[in-house]
Amino acid sequence: MQLGHESLKGLDRDRLISVVEPVLRAHGVDPVELIWRTDSHGWVLYLTIERPGTPDPSAGITLDLCADISRDVSAALDVAEIIPTARYRLEVGSPGIDRALYHPADYARFAGRQAKVKIREPIDGQHVLRGCLKGLDDQGQVILEADGKEHRFPTGMIESGRLSFDWQAARGVSHSPSRGRSARRASERDR
Repeated sequence: MQLGHESLKGLDRDRLISVVEPVLRAHGVDPVELIWRTDSHGWVLYLTIERPGTPDPSAGITLDLCADISRDVSAALDVAEIIPTARYRLEVGSPGIDRALYHPADYARFAGRQAKVKIREPIDGQHVLRGCLKGLDDQGQVILEADGKEHRFPTGMIESGRLSFDWQAARGVSHSPSRGRSARRASERDR
């Protein structure tokens, strides 16, 4: 089972994975993140999941599916007695529309999607590039189209990456100054 990100300090990682993996396989999902942490309400085991190979990280991840997986993982964990504390929460969910990109395969899989990538060395004076992922080239470098330019850089140069969602484009909002002025003129003429 390949996780994008894990933080399991204080837990037996191998035993935990051996309990969680068959449940996820039975439900036809892949894990993205598995995190053991505390928050203001106590200990929580946080698991994000997605359908394998889909270009949309939240596709097919329903509340009912998350509830079913949570129930099954919780029962398996109780039987295995892996969690060192009697009181904890298990949260299962989608990685969301701003899913983090952890592996080179993620950059290929989400080609065509908007992304924000923080890089260690600046390109055109920028450490953060926002644009459209174009996948990987033959040398395994990430291809990202940003500001009308195609940038290529090795995955080792990436500090972090995540998908991004353009809310304005989704709402059909335009920031074109000429549109705004002509709309105001039209409304003033109608008065």
